[in-house]
Amino acid sequence: MPPGDLVEEERQEEEVSCQDQLGNGGLKAKKLSWEKLRRYDSLDIESRSVRGHSGHSSKNSTEWSVILHLAFQSIGIVYGDIGTSPLYVYSSTFADGIKHNDDILGVLSLILYTITLIPLIKYVFIVLRANDNGDGGTFALYSLICRYAKVGLTPSEQAEDRQVSNFQLELPSKSLKRASKLKAKLENSYFAKYFLLFATMLGTSMVIGDGVLTPCISVLSAVGGIKEATTKMTDDMIVWISVVILICLFMVQRFGTDKVGYSFAPIICVWFALIGGIGVHNFIKYDPTVIKAINPKYIIDYFRRNKKDAWISLGGIVLAITGTEALFADVGHFTVRSIQISMCSVTYPALILAYTGQASFLRKNNDHVSDTFYSSIPDPLYWPMFVVAVSAAIIASQAMISGSFSIIQQSLALGCFPRVKIVHTSSKYEGQVFVPEVNYLLMIACIAVTLGFRDTTRIGNAYGIAVVFVMTLTSSFLVLIMVMIWKTHMLLVTSYIIVIGSVELLYLSSVLYKFNQGGYLPLAFAGLLMAVMFIWNDVYRRKYYYELDHKISPEKVKEITSQSNFSRLPGLAMFYSELVQGIPPIFKHYFENVPALHSVLVFVSIKSLPISKVPPEERFLFRRIEPKELNVFRCVARYGYTDVRNEHEPFEKMLVEKLKDYIQDEYWLFHVETQSNNGEIGIENGESRDGLIVEDNGNGDYLERQAEEVEEKRHETLNREIEEIDRAWRAGVVHLIGENEVVAGKGGGFGKRILIDYCYNFLKKNLRQSDKVFDIPHKRMLKVGMTYEL
Repeated sequence: MPPGDLVEEERQEEEVSCQDQLGNGGLKAKKLSWEKLRRYDSLDIESRSVRGHSGHSSKNSTEWSVILHLAFQSIGIVYGDIGTSPLYVYSSTFADGIKHNDDILGVLSLILYTITLIPLIKYVFIVLRANDNGDGGTFALYSLICRYAKVGLTPSEQAEDRQVSNFQLELPSKSLKRASKLKAKLENSYFAKYFLLFATMLGTSMVIGDGVLTPCISVLSAVGGIKEATTKMTDDMIVWISVVILICLFMVQRFGTDKVGYSFAPIICVWFALIGGIGVHNFIKYDPTVIKAINPKYIIDYFRRNKKDAWISLGGIVLAITGTEALFADVGHFTVRSIQISMCSVTYPALILAYTGQASFLRKNNDHVSDTFYSSIPDPLYWPMFVVAVSAAIIASQAMISGSFSIIQQSLALGCFPRVKIVHTSSKYEGQVFVPEVNYLLMIACIAVTLGFRDTTRIGNAYGIAVVFVMTLTSSFLVLIMVMIWKTHMLLVTSYIIVIGSVELLYLSSVLYKFNQGGYLPLAFAGLLMAVMFIWNDVYRRKYYYELDHKISPEKVKEITSQSNFSRLPGLAMFYSELVQGIPPIFKHYFENVPALHSVLVFVSIKSLPISKVPPEERFLFRRIEPKELNVFRCVARYGYTDVRNEHEPFEKMLVEKLKDYIQDEYWLFHVETQSNNGEIGIENGESRDGLIVEDNGNGDYLERQAEEVEEKRHETLNREIEEIDRAWRAGVVHLIGENEVVAGKGGGFGKRILIDYCYNFLKKNLRQSDKVFDIPHKRMLKVGMTYEL
């Protein structure tokens, strides 16, 4: 039965107390429930799983002391980008100068309402609620939708996945009919499934594009301020100084978000204090009447006066909210509450004061618009402010770099990105990761853009498109989540679309106008990244379907192992495969060349669930492959997309312990079934239900004595099986890795051959192999190769 068609049954909790009748102290009284002992069919028809208790605690229960520490750290990581926007917003908006003094009020009003609507209301108070067990970003939204509706394209879902404690969705009961309709439409439409995956890849690519453009524009803007102090500084010198700073920034990433955040947070705090303080100073000194920009009437007047030019200038105003998507993407490094605290208490007030102060300065100094930020600084504070501005610009880059690492980790786990190394940089805080390969690629891209564009105006045009595209995609996903998962009242959903959606579409139309002035750059980045993601994901799915179509049945295993030349080796073998629903075809290929099996063989499938974390006690699902004497099992090791694999938890030892638990649970399941059948022991025609033979001596007390004999034999069988597992474990563990070469089938077209034979295989050869990703020791590893014709 395909896993997508499995129907979850209503399970009644019926507790059964089983008393020990063996008298040897080996098994104590044990409480069981039918929910834990229910037989399932998702691993295969004969499969069964026993679910353990969850002791997992989420980030929601984080202590306040930790939340405040993380709030302080988040200032250094999350807000560098949006915090340094005052460096270039007014100069980018008034690229052709200020034509009317009241235009300043119109632009200030636009900035105030944009910052309030998008970063504060939309992201901090709405989007952050759509985190996936503490993790954010486009893939987190996609995984939420995948968990609620079956829109994933790889058929690896199992009924047991919904038992994982983090998988559960708390669903309000209102608007159920509307949510069910939308869910049914998504599940029954291949176009919708592909479109959701496409949109997710596009959003992810755009955020990573932000990670390239943010360092360029922030560092160039800050370093360019030195021209105010000396005319000897040329544009070429500024560019090369910026390149050196960027190289240093990427070199420190390996130390991790924790250390980088604590180092940067004090600098950003000083930055926010200075821009807020200077804003208050300029507001009082130059023109306090700019406070009337709170009235949105000045926005209407601004558009009436400037018409098309006002619409084009929105591409500069949108730079005031750059880095907002990093706020959501980086939530996995922190917590929702910590980001809400730092935004409301520090970032938002400082930005409002900074932009208001600059507007007040410009009302009296229209001709200084091209260098508003540095011109508005009081002379005694110029050099201290320059040093802090350069430092803050460097830190601004950190927000998007950290966000890029988190997103790559999520897309990798969901089969949408080639294998790269994920380094968890903090044992104290979850979700803080570093991706070496991506770090170097981002550094090279940043240097290329800085040397190629050399100008913040053109980079700003490119930057705006990336920012608004991602925001619009996030809103689209959020509307689906509101209707389908949160079941929000339709009036509120409509209000969100009208207010937030219309604002974002207006900004999107403006930034797209500058496509030929540098706006093509993020789309080129996104196109390249999406091509890599699509190639990897497409061939990944093709491989999975090939293995599913050619999987080996239990009967075939029995036939293979009954051959005369078959022999057993001491030890425990773990055979790795991506296939969840059967035995991979590579096993037959292996056995044809090496007709021997280890005394215990476990087929291990590493499976990623569309959730952020799977508690260790719920990690493994087992089933036995008949006949019992073979000691062959199948295991699915389930991970969330932010889980660490084999770094902090001893994978081998944990798997063996859980395998022994499974064998014991299997015994208890049978024991409960026989005890619950009207008190009968389960002996029919001289044979117990598990195949143990008993003799009928004709005595009246036959049933009682034979029941004890059956129980003793079962217990001996159980102990013998556990001992065999321990003996195999002590003899040594061997890891068998299936390394599949894929080629296009003989009847495949030209496009298919290019996709598989050249593009996919090029990516595979230049990226990490499975053993490096799973940290498998080389001395105990054997690779088994096979060619798949797709």
